[in-house]
Amino acid sequence: RFQACVYFASVFQAMSCGIHYLASVFMAVTPNFVCGFPGNVSSVLFHNSSASSIEDIWTLWTSTENYIVVQLENGEIWELDQCSRSKREVSLDLAYEYKGNKSVFPCSDGFLYDDTKWKSTVVTQWDLVCDREWLAKLIQPMFMLGVLIGAVIFGDIADRLGRQRVIWFTSAGQFVFGIAVAFTFDYYSFVIVRFLLAMVSSGYLVVAFVYVTEFVGIKARTWASMHVHAFFAMGIMVVALVGFLVRTWWVYQIFLSIATLPFVLCCWRLPETPFWLLSEERYEDAQKVIDTMARWNKVSTPCKVSELCSVQQDDLASGRTGDNDMSSTKKHTILDLFCNWQIARRTITVWLIWFTGSLGYYVFSLSSVSLGGNEYLNLFLIGAVELPCYIIACLAMDKLGRRNTLIPFLILSALICVLIMFIPQDFNILIILANMAGKFSIGVAFGLIYLYTAELYPTIVRSLAVGSGSMMCRVGSVVAPFCVYLRSVWIFMPLVATVYFFQLLVGIMALLSGILTIMLPETLGKPLTNTLVEATGIGRNKKSCQEKTPPAHSGAALEKIEMFGQERVSTDK
Repeated sequence: RFQACVYFASVFQAMSCGIHYLASVFMAVTPNFVCGFPGNVSSVLFHNSSASSIEDIWTLWTSTENYIVVQLENGEIWELDQCSRSKREVSLDLAYEYKGNKSVFPCSDGFLYDDTKWKSTVVTQWDLVCDREWLAKLIQPMFMLGVLIGAVIFGDIADRLGRQRVIWFTSAGQFVFGIAVAFTFDYYSFVIVRFLLAMVSSGYLVVAFVYVTEFVGIKARTWASMHVHAFFAMGIMVVALVGFLVRTWWVYQIFLSIATLPFVLCCWRLPETPFWLLSEERYEDAQKVIDTMARWNKVSTPCKVSELCSVQQDDLASGRTGDNDMSSTKKHTILDLFCNWQIARRTITVWLIWFTGSLGYYVFSLSSVSLGGNEYLNLFLIGAVELPCYIIACLAMDKLGRRNTLIPFLILSALICVLIMFIPQDFNILIILANMAGKFSIGVAFGLIYLYTAELYPTIVRSLAVGSGSMMCRVGSVVAPFCVYLRSVWIFMPLVATVYFFQLLVGIMALLSGILTIMLPETLGKPLTNTLVEATGIGRNKKSCQEKTPPAHSGAALEKIEMFGQERVSTDK
């Protein structure tokens, strides 16, 4: 009962991470626009259609290469393009085609935007179009850069100051910075505040993953850790729903930020984990948490910290002899992940899977609003498809194994990416279904790699392995927005064709990852390793790292420590 309350309270706030990660897909929309004009308009002409105002023309707008002809009350006739405007020298009659002389002027009177779908976005707020368009394209990559930095900073702080304090600070920070974004006064303050929001959002997601893992028992650990991602997906669904209902960007941002306000009001009641308290030798505080857990769970004989510590210390003392004392305190570096050919090949493969999973996850998510049809429904379905994906991943991991689940889903995502290339652009429903299938398959691989990486490496470098893989994941999330935005730079490729190109790129990388995964060992049902020698020998007996490593703990002590949770879960560094 205690663990269930802590778990659901913590992962509820993970929805806010999914909300803020994908909020920009509607907040930074660029609607149809043309240059403004100097004066009051009397009539508007678009091809063969005429109107009294430009608002009546937007429904006919089909391409950025179009232009609008307007006649002002003073008789002047202007041709309005997106990034320039032309004044006709001869203003005898109003016609769409004109062969005479024209004077070209910049858009010094601002821009006119189509507000039929969105009343206001950050693009229309600060005119992030034409020569300032690149600023709009930096919004999501800068956010993802904040995600990368936040994961590193708060992961380390959580190890030093505790999970509880970081959860308090980052959850409150998400609310404060989320509201502050809505009241920023210019583009640069908007980007800076969103960067800070990204840092605390990433920090919360990292530490919450560790926090719930340290509280949940062994049997439910796989399901609990995987379904943290499910609540993140629910946050994506909230973005689609709020985007559909609210069409002004700052109101939209406020509604998204208050979605998880109940957690902010009660998160201060969450306890520190016994894992961290014991690692800091705060035994009395750890015992208080354990006693609270015992009362909630109606356990008559709770675990005694003094007995647990005595078992652990006796086991550690018996295992340390001679030179092993020096090796046990050796500081390991990232070079240890390349200590021999087997470990190096494993590291390269794992890094590629992390990068491909993150790149594919965000390319499918961010490009969903450009696939045609209803963009709000598309994004909602992209989030909803993740919920069954994690259930299937958990079942397959326990029945088929980690590797045997990862390989088919990576290859399946590659085949789906190629299949999308051959679907006619008029078949919107089929394209969306294929996109959902691709997101489903890459989501299984992306969720599985967290646990698989931890099992592939020994205790002495497990934190380094997961941390370095997470860094590759963040690099993929930074690159993904650029992949989606390049469609506006590559003008020789149609919009949908450019989206398909990058999905094909994801497919190629997924296929390569799937093939390389065949060479990884299976870890289902195998104990966690403690040394590089043991890790190298998983599934095969090859030449191992020639170094002295600390002996493994005895089976009885490890079982006792694992039952209570003394094995400290490393944060995402």
